Amino acid sequence: MTQPRLFQPLSLRGLTVPNRVAVAPMCQYSAVDGVPQDWHLMHYGALAASGPGMVVIEATGVTPEGRISPKCLGLYDDATEAGFTRLVAALKSFGGGGAIGVQLAHAGRKGGSAPPWEGGKFSPDGWQTISASAIAFDEGWPAPKAATAEDLARLKQAFVDAALRALRVGFDFIELHSAHGYLLHQFLSPLSNRREDEYGGSLENRMRFPLEVIRAVRAVWPADKALGLRISATDWVEGGWDADQAVAYAKAFKEAGIDYVCVSSGGLVSYAKIPLGPGYQIDLSARIRREAGIPTRAVGLIASPQQAEAALADGSADLIALGRGFLDNPRWVWHAAQVLGAEMAYPPQYRAAGTRAWPGAALARPNLAAE
Repeated sequence: MTQPRLFQPLSLRGLTVPNRVAVAPMCQYSAVDGVPQDWHLMHYGALAASGPGMVVIEATGVTPEGRISPKCLGLYDDATEAGFTRLVAALKSFGGGGAIGVQLAHAGRKGGSAPPWEGGKFSPDGWQTISASAIAFDEGWPAPKAATAEDLARLKQAFVDAALRALRVGFDFIELHSAHGYLLHQFLSPLSNRREDEYGGSLENRMRFPLEVIRAVRAVWPADKALGLRISATDWVEGGWDADQAVAYAKAFKEAGIDYVCVSSGGLVSYAKIPLGPGYQIDLSARIRREAGIPTRAVGLIASPQQAEAALADGSADLIALGRGFLDNPRWVWHAAQVLGAEMAYPPQYRAAGTRAWPGAALARPNLAAE
């Protein structure tokens, strides 16, 4: 029997993922001084055990000031490296079979925020932030420092050092964060980058620093290991970053050694009018895949197996990422396999949940078949 496309493997350099489902990076705001805690072991362990092809650990700061919040993960010293080594070893022992990766990030001017359940504004425990230009993210946020040439060299080295730590930890792939209004996106968008040097102004100049980071990481990340990137394909604001520029960026970062791109949008400014709806970013993924010729991962209000399968079947994407869908249903992969008629192995501890052992599994979420 031919497997549905969602359950067919995909090769990215020397990495072959067993299916096209990815757990999107989702901040948990539960670290202590950047170090993963038992919450992360429980959270990612539950997701990894249910068989997604990729699990992407949430945005992980390459410096303490690069974290989104004081409670976010980091990979910048021996303590954070040791915490991740414990976490990744545990995830790989669970037998889910998927690839485990980390999203390396720097929050730039959006750093130092409070967790969403504490309001999400700039935290009293925040710090002096840095960005392309000294333009505050929003009302009530401090103006960041405009990065000097020395700052840019230090930041680029921080990404390289974090990548080397990720290699020692045992991650299967790295995903660089160039989306959602964080540092690399801040350089890309003319709304946040008003520099007058070689890193500002033209599209070529605004792409310069993100591409320098990508090339530096690619140079130290082994040639047989996949390197991904997450982008916002548009700011959803007139005069901001848009899909035309995103296509040009995609062509450039593909040349720089990126193997896949996760296509998201927004996050640069608080006043963007984002047209939320089912699969609202899939068309952006399709355009970048078509025009830049790079594998894409679609994300954003993709909820049902049928919706995910359709995006793969019509050539809009090569991978599908879910975030809130996994929070709602950590066994989404199993249920998708049931709906689409795919063959999938269960961990031996959970085989009693399979349809052959427990026919009620097919009835547990009848809405999946109806969507």
